Amino acid sequence: MTSTTMVQSVEFLLDDAADGEIRRQWRMLAAVGVSSPATHTDDTHRPHITAGVARQIWPRIEHALNTQAFSPISVRLGGLVIFGARRPVLVRLVVPSEPLLALHRRIFHTISPCPGIPATMYPDSWTPHVTLARRVSTGQLGAAFDAVARDRDFSAKVVGIRRWDSDRRREWRVGRIDDGR
Repeated sequence: MTSTTMVQSVEFLLDDAADGEIRRQWRMLAAVGVSSPATHTDDTHRPHITAGVARQIWPRIEHALNTQAFSPISVRLGGLVIFGARRPVLVRLVVPSEPLLALHRRIFHTISPCPGIPATMYPDSWTPHVTLARRVSTGQLGAAFDAVARDRDFSAKVVGIRRWDSDRRREWRVGRIDDGR
């Protein structure tokens, strides 16, 4: 019997326009038979950029995340990439910028004492992206690409940070937006 390790994550949330655009792409993928978050029945799936993952995030780390202040960050969502071979994941890359990388480093250093952080979350190994579809079969890859490849790069803003608890399937905001006042 295989057990699935549940994760705790910290995620960057996108502005309403970018959120809507990614949801539109999810629906386009679902329309060609590719399982995307649009096919899930719960409302916990939302477009995001995963900033950190751990097996457990301790209360003192949770408190430290809540003290994080940031200004909204302009980002560009770019081309399509496939991660993995056995269970391919279709993603839209996020073009790295110094403000995005700096915020990621702050989040990483905040959660770094936590157990079970994968190497792909370390600052020099992180590939910022928004997931479009998971477990895409090799027979569906062409249809998946065709469904969303015509869409051009587009601008977005990181406007929030959320914590996601996959054990409880629960989300909540952390940190605060520094609006310069």
